[in-house]
Amino acid sequence: MSKVLTRLAFAAAVVGQVLALYWPRVDIPGDGVPGTDKAVHVLIFAAVMATGLLAGIPAKWLALGLAAHAVLSELIQHLALPNRSGDLLDLVADLVGIALGWYVIAYVRRHSTARTAPSA
Repeated sequence: MSKVLTRLAFAAAVVGQVLALYWPRVDIPGDGVPGTDKAVHVLIFAAVMATGLLAGIPAKWLALGLAAHAVLSELIQHLALPNRSGDLLDLVADLVGIALGWYVIAYVRRHSTARTAPSA
């Protein structure tokens, strides 16, 4: 995948994350289903982590930045956004998403390298 496409994917994931986290009221399809909100948190943080890694952002710094953003976003939701509240379980879901995105990209890279390595 080209650098331009990976950077565009990363930018799109960040925009989606910001909208999901800071929109004053979020109506999630299937919101009556238990765990939907937590799944969304996992997915948006995993998407930013994965696309950021593909775009070439160093994993450690990206993970630390996203973890800080996870904490900050819950504080902002709790203190400043109407109809929103901070939730410790949302923060946990965010951190799980960061780890999941990192794991998926590491797994794909490890296995794609193993497949393309010349056999002895």
